[in-house]
Amino acid sequence: MLAWVSDTTLSDELESFLQEEDVTLGRLNGMLDERSFALVLMLLMLPSALPLPTGGVTHVLELFAIVVVLQMIVGRTELWLPRRLADHRLGTMFTDKAAPRLLRFVRWVERHARPRGARLLGTRLAVSVLGVVLLLFVLGALVAPPFSGLDTLPALGVVLVCLGFLFGDGLVVVAGVVAGVAGIVLVVVLGLAAWSMF
Repeated sequence: MLAWVSDTTLSDELESFLQEEDVTLGRLNGMLDERSFALVLMLLMLPSALPLPTGGVTHVLELFAIVVVLQMIVGRTELWLPRRLADHRLGTMFTDKAAPRLLRFVRWVERHARPRGARLLGTRLAVSVLGVVLLLFVLGALVAPPFSGLDTLPALGVVLVCLGFLFGDGLVVVAGVVAGVAGIVLVVVLGLAAWSMF
């Protein structure tokens, strides 16, 4: 999960990929090498981070996100995806509604991102530690009550941390951690309040 230098930007590559007919995570994984962890995780958590009605499909994506994060934590250099996930098409809801918002957001981060702490972010220890943090955020989004919107902040935290990795910007990673922690606190506080009422 390292930042890279390329003639094309991340947003250009994503836009080109999302315009293809057969948009699957497996194809994205095969195309992007070391960027796969961050990009696949970001795409899996994006629906939870957006205020869109998903009908509970986000919980399935969050379970797959756990598979990705666990591989980060144990130090795998290549992302392995279950066949069901690799062959899963992202669908029209994602490509028509979520993808345009994702691209606008990625372009905005792209314009403001700077290589702040890129060398530290590229270390094995940093990837493993942030993998544990991301696991907590994914679990927070997973256990948030359906249709409550409480999964938005933990999921947004994951998306921002992944973008920070991709651009080698420690400030974006910190912003993601802050958003994720705030989301976890909300889930816990409101969950305990609801529990006490019942």
